[in-house]
Amino acid sequence: MGAVELKEGGAFYVNNGEWISAGEGCAESLAAAGITGTDAAKETAAANTMAYGILMDHNTSDSREELRIRFDKLTSHDITYVGIIQTARASGLTKFPMPYVLTNCHNSLCAVGGTINEDDHMFGLTAAKKYGGAYVPPHQAVIHEYAREMMAECGSMILGSDSHTRYGALGTLAMGEGGPELVKQLLLQTYDIKRPQVIAIYMTGTPVRGVGPQDVALAIIGAVFKNGFVKNKIMEFVGPGIAGLSADFRIGVDVMTTETTCLSSIWETDDNIKKWYDIHGRSEKYRKMTPGKVAYYDGVVEVDLSAIRPMIAMPFHPSLAYTIDDVNANLADILHETEERAKVSFGSEVEYSLSDKIVDGKLLVDQGIIAGCAGGGFENLCAAAEILDGGSIGSGSFTLSCYPASMPIYMELLRNGCAAKLIDAGAVMKTCFCGPCFGAGDTPANNAFSIRHSTRNFPSREGSKPQNGQVASVALMDARSIAATAANKGFLTPATDIDVDIPTYEYHFDKTIYENRVFDSHGAADPETELQLGPNIKDWPAMQPLPENMILKVVSEIHDPVTTTDELIPSGETSSYRSNPLGLAEFTLSRKDPLYVGRAKEVKKAEDAITAGKCGAEAVPELKNVMHTIKASYPGVSHDNIGIGSTIFAVKPGDGSAREQAASCQKVLGGWANIANEYATKRYRSNLINWGMLPFVIKQGDLPFSNLDYLFIPGIRAAVENKTTDIKCFAVKDGALVPFTVTLGDLTDEERRIILDGCLINYNRVH
Repeated sequence: MGAVELKEGGAFYVNNGEWISAGEGCAESLAAAGITGTDAAKETAAANTMAYGILMDHNTSDSREELRIRFDKLTSHDITYVGIIQTARASGLTKFPMPYVLTNCHNSLCAVGGTINEDDHMFGLTAAKKYGGAYVPPHQAVIHEYAREMMAECGSMILGSDSHTRYGALGTLAMGEGGPELVKQLLLQTYDIKRPQVIAIYMTGTPVRGVGPQDVALAIIGAVFKNGFVKNKIMEFVGPGIAGLSADFRIGVDVMTTETTCLSSIWETDDNIKKWYDIHGRSEKYRKMTPGKVAYYDGVVEVDLSAIRPMIAMPFHPSLAYTIDDVNANLADILHETEERAKVSFGSEVEYSLSDKIVDGKLLVDQGIIAGCAGGGFENLCAAAEILDGGSIGSGSFTLSCYPASMPIYMELLRNGCAAKLIDAGAVMKTCFCGPCFGAGDTPANNAFSIRHSTRNFPSREGSKPQNGQVASVALMDARSIAATAANKGFLTPATDIDVDIPTYEYHFDKTIYENRVFDSHGAADPETELQLGPNIKDWPAMQPLPENMILKVVSEIHDPVTTTDELIPSGETSSYRSNPLGLAEFTLSRKDPLYVGRAKEVKKAEDAITAGKCGAEAVPELKNVMHTIKASYPGVSHDNIGIGSTIFAVKPGDGSAREQAASCQKVLGGWANIANEYATKRYRSNLINWGMLPFVIKQGDLPFSNLDYLFIPGIRAAVENKTTDIKCFAVKDGALVPFTVTLGDLTDEERRIILDGCLINYNRVH
């Protein structure tokens, strides 16, 4: 078989080794394996997955299908925690009801133009004191490494406001969601989902020398992303291949499962994981985890670790995965494919060419980065140091930056000499910072090609500004092959081509680093502490409940196959405005559709007029003809029973980050809905709902409107209240109403109430 093979249809995993397909002859095969009676039933076996057991331990509902989850712990970073706490405060928060860790690994550099980052940090510190949380100062650890080292425990659940909240390798079922889902937990509400399907990731074999965790992750992502094989499901890693993987290796694969669009991940645990907990002084948090004697999975991904070779995910998505050998063998063709993809993302008016990267038939890259929750692990940086030991990256344009994931890791690299090897070779050692992953650090030069052991390579995520004609490319690779490329002065090189035996370094965790700097209230709140609010930390603006009827103007139309959250609201330098909802909203869609903000604000004038008791058509004159057309068929519609706002159409929006701002920025600009053929992730759809926006779905090909058209949705409030399946809408065109239909998909009763109330803040004030 190939390195990664997908097996559709259910299958039973028997005695931790034998697979039996759930099709014809299944009962006989199970009986032959000694599995009979209720043990052979799909429902019984499904309960024997690790994921099922953890979910049920945290489910507060009476149903085994409609789950209402309470998490054990929460974690957020400094791009998200201000908005979360501000939302929770507005909803009545008095104390964190569970451990909540606020880290500072995104807004860590000095800000220019928005909120001074230290203002956010002081808000976080005083919030941790006031409400009883923990605060990790800037440059001490990236959010996920701190959570691994200090929060994870076998069988627990953690919810984080960052999409890469994945601690499955350590036996923790962790999920990354938008901030409002954390607000619900802070207010003693629940995370409501249908019981997710569970997909087995069955690992066999042993990685060859030079292959690292990013190579394995990219091979899996490349196989499952486009077909949605694990979308909104839980990936459960099992099989004999796991035993040969270190804890660091497993963590490196696990963190990248986010890029498959799965809901979460969980792994078998063994002595390697026990040792990891022992090293970190948390032995009591370990327990052995494995599926039951017979476990049922809804699908299987077979991964032959020995067949995986060094990989590269070409721009502009982690799923565009090739072996490095394939890229080098077909360089001109693959670079041309990338140039064609760039036209989809940037348009033809932006100059983008990779042909100058071919030098003497080889790909010459400009920059290497090993960073963050994916690349900044101890073993990754030790391996890079060994490959570069005694060598040099050269004095040309190629640069290499290394960001350890935590100060304890950094300290160990200093003690064992690996930091010195990297620095001697010309690499730059930097502090614990997520900047390269989202465009706030090591932004490449115009037209540069960067190779990174980080999490994502979406369009413009690294800091490009296509609206200004500036673009760059990021490809994802493993630290080992980045080091091999660096040793080869920037010419793309797989680590398997480097004849270096990489020793196993022992890791020693120095807990005093955190003891000396991290504030931990241990759950003791101090209500007398005053929150320290910088001048650019603003409250959320008032939001209106869902009106009886609705007029929407389409103010952006996006036909890319997938629209990422970074395209909906750019990362990078915009992060300095994260604590100012209206200030940040000015950047909405700025790199995808620069006209969006102005159009949305113009429409919002009508809604503001109605809120003030005036006529919306007076504020936006073009609405007069729209209202005239509507009233011809619906004479009862008036400014007393209608809402006016904006919407966007996108084929498949929301891939990527959990940042709620991708939705909230649209909301504060007057957005009432998204219209899509499907939503890329559950978390983006949840963000829309929690901000009171309608997550409309329209069938592919059914698009009776265009950008700048007005849409009319009569009786929208009643449709939400009455759980109407097909919602009648009209495009207002040439003095006529052109009908079409949208749906809202599954909504819980609470989600419907949130939409009706206008947003989660309003919902909590009312209820």
